[in-house]
Amino acid sequence: MDGLFSLAGRSALVTGASAGLGAHFAQVLADAGAQVWLAARRTDRLQALQAELRSRGARAECVALDVTDAASVQNAFDTMAGAGTLPDIVINNAGVGLGTPALSTSEHDWDQVVDTNLKGAWLVATEAARRLSSAGRPGSIVNIASILGERVGTFVAPYAASKAGLIQLTKALALEWARHGIRVNALCPGYIATDINRDFLASVDGERMRKRIPQRRFGEPRDLDGPLLLLAGDAGRYMTGAVVAADGGHLVSGL
Repeated sequence: MDGLFSLAGRSALVTGASAGLGAHFAQVLADAGAQVWLAARRTDRLQALQAELRSRGARAECVALDVTDAASVQNAFDTMAGAGTLPDIVINNAGVGLGTPALSTSEHDWDQVVDTNLKGAWLVATEAARRLSSAGRPGSIVNIASILGERVGTFVAPYAASKAGLIQLTKALALEWARHGIRVNALCPGYIATDINRDFLASVDGERMRKRIPQRRFGEPRDLDGPLLLLAGDAGRYMTGAVVAADGGHLVSGL
């Protein structure tokens, strides 16, 4: 890829890269020319994607990373450093959801969602920024939030709270780290069709939701490609603390 959206010469870390949007984001960044580090708790789940990317001429590596464990995060960055890499693009994508009523949500459920979606992003972002600033290098951190961080739905209290926190964390870190040349932005997808949610989106309840979206359709992963590249690379070099929604107009509909 040439021009403003090229990531040639850049290195990117993608958390939660074993499936879904994380795997898609890794492919988009690799196609744009970045070296991509695929991260998940188990590297065996990443090997097929690594092989696919390499077959297309991309540079792809795997690293074990549990975003909820500070030692695991540090070890992952040490592994990359041992390979001569300090990623200057970080895609904080690892996340989990929970679809239960608040009164049926256990403390364990709450901790699992908030620790992964919010604490995990904090641990990865701060470790990356600490190393980038020590090396005197700029960088871009993209936190994958959600429109549910700015609106609510039923049965998503921990998820919505974690994504709202992630949006505020994005703004706070952007303010602190601008002087280091480290940009921090949030990408807020709307309802994006993936293998995980296609059955629900095709259901009666999913059809009702579709009708509340001004564009009258659910998104596809490729609808996030442009916003991702904008925030990750030089195309968005004057953007930090931004919260970018890609949702077919769902947020502005108020429905």
